[in-house]
Amino acid sequence: MPTPLDAVLNLADNALRTVFASHHPQRACPQGPIADEALSEQERREAGALMRVNHVGEVCAQALYTAQALATQNVALKAHFKEASQEETDHLAWTEQRLAELGDRSSLLNPIWYAGAFGIGWVAGKLGGDRVSLGFVVETERQVAAHLQSHLDRLPVGDNTSRAIVQQMKADELRHALEAQKAGAVELPTPLKSLMRTVAQVMTTVAHRV
Repeated sequence: MPTPLDAVLNLADNALRTVFASHHPQRACPQGPIADEALSEQERREAGALMRVNHVGEVCAQALYTAQALATQNVALKAHFKEASQEETDHLAWTEQRLAELGDRSSLLNPIWYAGAFGIGWVAGKLGGDRVSLGFVVETERQVAAHLQSHLDRLPVGDNTSRAIVQQMKADELRHALEAQKAGAVELPTPLKSLMRTVAQVMTTVAHRV
């Protein structure tokens, strides 16, 4: 029977793998309908910065879902969070691969992003309960989808591969929000939604550069 120490070791292992290991998707990386055009150095750097921000978002998603699965006692909800986490692993692998193709790197602050997101997810699940935890998923995924749409508007026109990845990620995030809503999520209060947007803006601004 698993002990508390086993649980701690599993959590530490998951965190280290998320932040430092290479990831392998279950689904093939999306490809654009036509080949990429040659990017200028400025376009390459901007695409790399945007994909770094998206990679940070996926690091945070792993932390959030892991924490929320830990916080709930509902077996079905644990399975729901773990299934969503697997799809987010695809996103993590795709953005990781695209960063390498663009000759760029992931955020140097990923351990901090992971720790912060894990804490938020655990608090949401433990103090708010399952319906609030699901509400947090709904609002997070909606904000992420809006953020991804902004990246579609900012990516270089000729970067069809990054655009295809972001489009698939956006579709998955919106589906996760709908699934959480159907599972019984409550609507979060407006001040909390605003706080979440502010925190996300700080994170994305920093990750764009670091």
